[in-house]
Parts: sequence; structure tokens; C-alpha cells
Amino acid sequence: QVQLVESGGGLVQAGESLRLSCANSGRTFKTYAMGWFRQAPGKEREFVATISWSRGVTYYADSVKGRFTISRDSAKNTMYLQMNSLKPEDTAVYYCAAATGPFIPSQAAHYTYWGQGTQVAVSS
Repeated sequence: QVQLVESGGGLVQAGESLRLSCANSGRTFKTYAMGWFRQAPGKEREFVATISWSRGVTYYADSVKGRFTISRDSAKNTMYLQMNSLKPEDTAVYYCAAATGPFIPSQAAHYTYWGQGTQVAVSS
């Protein structure tokens, strides 16, 4: 069974940084790409960033471009999200997800596996 596990969330002040991690602790699978989504209270889940697993090509939502950096360590089967200059509007539960084939980065339905989420809270 595939098990994606996020870690690194927490409570920070505006302007500070956090680094999220997502590791697959279960059955391995052919990873095409992995990404991060987030969901704030009362809002729909939204795309944050994605990275292709073989070539490391990245794609970001406009709202985080220039502040967040997605990366991966293929040997460790782990993905990261470095979040700098955090804003209160970044407050959400952050989910990692994995795509197993060609996909549209911003479309949650195109990702096969999902983690349980980690809470990020940014105070002003």
C-alpha cells in the first residue's frame, strides 16, 4: 500500500519560513510527478506546486511563485516544499500528492495518491 506522509507543518509568524517534507513509506510505485496542494478552511483545495520526478521540471501557482520552492530527492523517495516569506493567506492544510502518468499539474483529479495533510498556520 502506498503511504505518503507529510511533515514539517507548524505555526509561524508572517515573513518566516517552513520546510515541508513528503515521504512514501509504503509500497513503491512508478512516480511521474509529485505535487503540493493546500486547503484553507471554507475553501476548495488549490494547487501549489509540482515537480516531475525524472527531470525535476517545476511548476508553481502564481500565488507562491518566487516564495516557495519544490524539490525532490529521488534516492530517498522524498519531496520537499521550502516556503519562505510566509503570509497569513498561506494558512491551510498542505497535502502532497503523486501522479503516476501524464497529467495537468493543477488538476487534483490527475493525482493518484494523496497524503493525510499537515497544518501550516501563519500569524500576522
